[in-house]
Amino acid sequence: MEEEIDTRKINNSFLRDHSYATEADIISTVEFNPTGELLATGDKGGRVVIFQREQESKNQPHRRGEYNVYSTFQSHEPEFDYLKSLEIEEKINKIRWIPQQNAAYFLLSTNDKTVKLWKVSERDKRPEGYNLKDEDGRLRDPCTITTLRVPAFRPMDLMVEATPRRVFSNAHTYHINSISVNSDYETYMSADDLRINLWNLEITNRSFNIVDIKPANMEELTEVITAAEFHPHHCNTFVYSSSKGTIRLCDMRSSALCDQHAKFFEEPEDPSNRSFFSEIISSISDVKFSHSGKYIMTRDYLTIKVWDLNMENRPVETYQVHDYLRSKLCSLYENDCIFDKFECVWNGSDSVIMTGSYNNFFRMFDRNTKRDVTLEASRENSKPRAILKPRKVCVGGKRRKDEISVDSLDFSKKILHTAWHPSENIITVAATNNLYIFQDKVN
Repeated sequence: MEEEIDTRKINNSFLRDHSYATEADIISTVEFNPTGELLATGDKGGRVVIFQREQESKNQPHRRGEYNVYSTFQSHEPEFDYLKSLEIEEKINKIRWIPQQNAAYFLLSTNDKTVKLWKVSERDKRPEGYNLKDEDGRLRDPCTITTLRVPAFRPMDLMVEATPRRVFSNAHTYHINSISVNSDYETYMSADDLRINLWNLEITNRSFNIVDIKPANMEELTEVITAAEFHPHHCNTFVYSSSKGTIRLCDMRSSALCDQHAKFFEEPEDPSNRSFFSEIISSISDVKFSHSGKYIMTRDYLTIKVWDLNMENRPVETYQVHDYLRSKLCSLYENDCIFDKFECVWNGSDSVIMTGSYNNFFRMFDRNTKRDVTLEASRENSKPRAILKPRKVCVGGKRRKDEISVDSLDFSKKILHTAWHPSENIITVAATNNLYIFQDKVN
């Protein structure tokens, strides 16, 4: 963000045809891999689509950073739990990449119940010259084999294969809302409404329960786990957020079951703002460590808060995402929008944060200059390489020409899922069934 914050331009948008968009096409998660060369999306139909960044060419420098489809595969299928008479959706809740160790890529994807480890690899050679089989793969008659051949690898068209390497199942009674890979790259955790489990990436038949907030009597249940994440550098530390707006930092060195937190972050509520909706809008929908590991960012319905790990009693920064909706909470409750779960992301240097809103708006906040901007991801405004114009929402009074009234916002268009390239100013925004990729204006 060295340049003006609003001089972003579209470099590519992966747009599916509106006339064919179905419920299954709605994007449910987006995630860059640790180098930013690949971008994965999951959708409600259980599919994972991976995009690969184009290599920079001298002839077309403006194409730098364009992402094209690299691989598409079906990760999860709909299932039926016969014991509980429950349908299990195929929708992909989260994707997390595992840092690359060799030529292949690995990622974890999860639906409500099952986590899968996928290997995505390239093949551009195939073995030829088998002794016992002919070129079509049929077994040869042993009587006809008179000479021994040495099989050889021959070039072939590049093929990208996705294969499931591990399936981690039967460990969650409730719906999985988060997965997070540990900084040791050997373990990861999966969190549902009441429990968090720790897995070894090599072991599928056993996991360790590290948090359990299920009360003995379910009628005494007052909160649920909404998100969880490992610290980026300390493999023993993780945080999880709750529907009561609290964040707990746990240390796995203290005990095997982390029911006692090491730190407890909560902002006391302002009594003057208390209303019927207070508890609902204080529920945290996403929690993210900064890349430095010094801060935690949380997103609730109306705000983003940044917490210093060394200060538990209040956040160091609070950003209003769409405060103009405070007067609309009643109608948002009636149409269930108040339960929408917005995600939030840091840029690579932890200086800017981004989150989504309604009307296909997304918001960026510069932590250093305290400037913020509202941008819109829509097919009408998003021609390739066009500069995005900042949008403004007006509340009551006279509306200027370039403003949009809070009463005309479209609540069916919402940006819940966003991702930021780990080192560059490239962002991706999922708007229903469309994926938009924007980058800083270059030259």
